[in-house]
Parts: sequence; structure tokens; C-alpha cells
Amino acid sequence: MPNHTITRATQKNADGHITNVICNSAKLGLIPQREYFDKDIANSDNISGYYIIRQNDFVYNPRKSSDAPYGPISSYKYAEDGIVSPLYLCFHAKDEINPLYYEWYFRSSAWHRYIYMSGDSGARHDRVSIKDDTFFAMPINLPSEQEQSKIASFLQSLDERIAAQEKLVASLKKYKRGVIKTIFDTLTPVSKSSIGKMATMFSGGTPRSDIVEYYNGSIPFIRSGEIHNDFTELHLSQIGLDNSSAKMVRKGDLLYALYGATSGEVDISKIDGAINQAILCIRTNEISSEYLALWLEINKNNILSKMLQGGQGNLSGELVKSLVVPIYSKTEEQVIVRIGNSINKLIDANTNMLYMLNKAKESLLQQIFI
Repeated sequence: MPNHTITRATQKNADGHITNVICNSAKLGLIPQREYFDKDIANSDNISGYYIIRQNDFVYNPRKSSDAPYGPISSYKYAEDGIVSPLYLCFHAKDEINPLYYEWYFRSSAWHRYIYMSGDSGARHDRVSIKDDTFFAMPINLPSEQEQSKIASFLQSLDERIAAQEKLVASLKKYKRGVIKTIFDTLTPVSKSSIGKMATMFSGGTPRSDIVEYYNGSIPFIRSGEIHNDFTELHLSQIGLDNSSAKMVRKGDLLYALYGATSGEVDISKIDGAINQAILCIRTNEISSEYLALWLEINKNNILSKMLQGGQGNLSGELVKSLVVPIYSKTEEQVIVRIGNSINKLIDANTNMLYMLNKAKESLLQQIFI
């Protein structure tokens, strides 16, 4: 049945009097373009055809992304009127609808199936193709106004709790860096040595993805984004391991991420498993793995700023070998590790809590808006 709870917003910025251009980001929602890009992209010559949006209006950006597989639908929070590209669909909820309830509805995946079933065939792979009238005919089940308010209020409170937990985890990590750095700055090392002289190192590889028999086995396949985990998304078979450059690591080995967004991330492996080429395994002999992991973590920014290759965000085994690490007495090293481990326990406990809160939110969003 037609959706009578939303009205399309079609007023255009005909005289160009509004210059507050708004972007619709899957992660950040609707924000002023000047905040997103640190400058204005649109100019006064091309904004007369833009749609005007006001506080609590909604904007649909049909561009797909990993964060929004059917494109984001975001609510406009600012008091100042804004304008958006005519490539977007704009609408607002009628007066009897709690706009915060609608915001949460569109943050769920409840509407995805309608888009999937109603979208046009032959669509571009990066953009949803759906006729405007079809989109605005989307049926949405609405509870009473009182229930809308309760649902929206509860989910908002949960979101605020998650934000507070994220802040706590970030604060604990910052506290850890501060404490360990102070210790490093206070103590006097007995000597210094390069990692290459104190450790053996190797990286792995990736089995061919087109050979099904190489996967779905019992060997955890650790990728760079998973070095902090005690589980992996992919598993290799023994034949996949034997017929590739993937290498086995042991629980307790130091794993160091070399490539891309995870460059410089470090942790002690929590499992036995195979690694790919984006991970360097470092097995120490003169110092403990826990101590080296702490030193690499605390010095991550310095290492990346000095040693990244060609602006690509990638490290290499040769570069890591050349890093010079301070060596303290065994007693002092053990104290540093013990303090780091005690803070890590707090970080792990609160990170697990954050994970559970996010899973609870994900589950609730799937159950509430059926």
C-alpha cells in the first residue's frame, strides 16, 4: 500500500540564496560540505538546482558502500537550512510521525528488501536504481505515537551508551600509551639493538581464491585486520596451506601489520593459524615478544611517519629489521610488560563490552522494525 506518512521535499534553491551545501555520508550522515571536505566544492553557479532541506528532513543517497549496501538515508540535524544535490531524494515525515523513530527505522535494514525487490534491473553496480514514485510508495509499519517515542528514546539511549563505551576504550588506550611512554622516557636502557639482530621474521601469502579446495578447512587464516582477534573469518585447508606462500604462526607469536589502513598495528597472536603477505611474524630471542609489541605500539606514529614507502601506507620486513629498540634490564623489562598487560586487561574487557553493546543494537534493529 502507498506510504502516506512521508512527503517529498522538492523546493529548489532557485535564487541561490542558500549556500550551505550538505553531503550525505554513510558514516557521518548529513553534514555541511565545508566540514566534510574542509572547503566548499559547489559554487554559486551550480546550486540553483539543489534541493532545500530543513531540520528533521531526510535525504536518500542511492550510492552504495560497504557501510550502506542500499545507500544511506540520513536525517538532517542542523537548525540552518541546507541544500543537497538533485541526485538525492529528499522527504520529511508528516506531523504525526516521530522523526527520531523514522531515523532509527532507516538506520536498520528493514527497508532493504523493499529496495531490492522494487529496484530497476540493469542498475549500475555502485548506485541503487529505483524510480522516485516507487521509493516513496515504500510501505512502513507504524506503531502508536507513544510506542514510536519509547522505541526512539530507548535506541537513542543505547546509542549514547555505545558512544560512551567507545570513548572509554579510546581513553584507556591513550592512558596506556602515556603510561608506557613515561616509563620509556624515565628509564635508562642498558643498550640498543635493531630488531633484525634480535629476532627472526617472516610473512606469508594468500592461496588462490579460485580454487575452492584451498579454503573451508580447519586452519584459521589470519589477515591484518584480525591480528587482535581470537577468531578468523576464513579458514584454509591443509592442501591450501601446502600449495601457497601462507605460513603458520603459533599462539604467542608477535604479529605486525604491514599494509594499508592497518599498517603498524601489532599484537600477540591469540591462536595458531596461517598468515598472509600483509602480516609480519616476529619471533624474538633477546627480548620478550610482549615487550617488543609494547614498544612498537607506543612508537607506531613515529614509525609510520618516517618509514612508509611512497605514500602507500605500507611497511616492509627490511624496514622493520632496521628499527632500533632500547633494551632494559630483565627486571625493568618485566615491570614494563606487567604494567602493559594490566592495562590491556582493562582495554580487552571494555572492548568486549563495546562489542556486545553493538551486537545488541544490531539484533534489536533487526527485531524491532520487522
